[in-house]
Amino acid sequence: MADEIREENEELDLSSPEVVTKYKSAAEIVNKALQLVLSQCKPKVKIVDLCEAGDTFIREQTGNMYKNVKKKIEKGVAFPTCVSVNNTVCHFSPLASDESVLEDGDIVKIDMGCHIDGFIAVVAHTHVLQEGPVTGRAADVIAAANTAAEVALRLVRPGKKNKDVTEAIQKVAAAYDCKIVEGVLSHQMKQFVIDGNKVVLSVSAPDTKVDEAEFEENEVYSIDIVTSTGEGKPKLLDEKQTTIYKRAVDKSYHLKMKASRFIFSEISQKFPIMPFSARALEEKRARLGLVECVNHDLLQPYSVLHEKPGDLVAHIKFTVLLMPNGSDRVTSHALQELQPTKTVDDDEIKAWLALGTKTKKKGGGKKKKAKKEDKADAAVPVDDASTNGV
Repeated sequence: MADEIREENEELDLSSPEVVTKYKSAAEIVNKALQLVLSQCKPKVKIVDLCEAGDTFIREQTGNMYKNVKKKIEKGVAFPTCVSVNNTVCHFSPLASDESVLEDGDIVKIDMGCHIDGFIAVVAHTHVLQEGPVTGRAADVIAAANTAAEVALRLVRPGKKNKDVTEAIQKVAAAYDCKIVEGVLSHQMKQFVIDGNKVVLSVSAPDTKVDEAEFEENEVYSIDIVTSTGEGKPKLLDEKQTTIYKRAVDKSYHLKMKASRFIFSEISQKFPIMPFSARALEEKRARLGLVECVNHDLLQPYSVLHEKPGDLVAHIKFTVLLMPNGSDRVTSHALQELQPTKTVDDDEIKAWLALGTKTKKKGGGKKKKAKKEDKADAAVPVDDASTNGV
């Protein structure tokens, strides 16, 4: 019995092969879901239909897994499918009654997540609705996000610190004459925790502080990069657009309205931990009830944010497992051909990109390890990033 209790409280991480398998299975499903949604992105297609297609695929695929196990395993959507277009930054996942459609030339950002037994894989990808290579500022903003993601992949590794990544991705965006969008956080993920305590800021600003943290072996991170041709300071334009929420498990309040109590009870049963879309609730009742729940902090809203009209925004998000043999990026999708107007000439950025993502087999003795770290730091003088200005 004592063993069982210990097992319940033990935090599972990548040192368990079964955990690695669950992360990789979730990643495989979310990569396929992304591919499916991308294949359906065509002019005049309703955005809500794309969001539904992504979520339905994830639910069906996870539903077929771990059917014959004694203990029920939770699985399904870890983050509802969002399709945010042009200057919309994130979290656009409209209700069934919404008539928004894609148009030719749109910059489409698809964001989604899947989990198996609480082990989460997330992905976001940017695609321009056009034939042929992407050119001009659209190519710049996507290349900025992609290059920043590649640099982050090489700097999110044991021994490095979160601030190293923040400084580096801003420098990369500047090389393309773009901005990293403020307020976007990359999080450590754990079982049933999509937004863990270790955080990487996208932009270091006086009013947003996070604790300095060092990456460690066997951790998992969601690396979230959003770039803009505008100022990178997105605004909430309309609270009614918000449809994604997450139950705040540490908060309680006695709701006054009957509609609120009904909705909150439904949410607590269906979505006790993971973010969910209000589409999954009865629409009229949900509109009434969600407001009181949010006002009393029972739900955390994922607001739909916008840059200014005419600004272009790109989004790349991936899940990385910090395995003993190096960093394993398990979610991604190939980009269209890009012909950006800018090229990266900065030696520091080139040095970061030249780093491998796998580590060589460890030798014995501390001396060897110190030597290896010296070598890595010589290739990546991250501490200088802050002095080079962005």
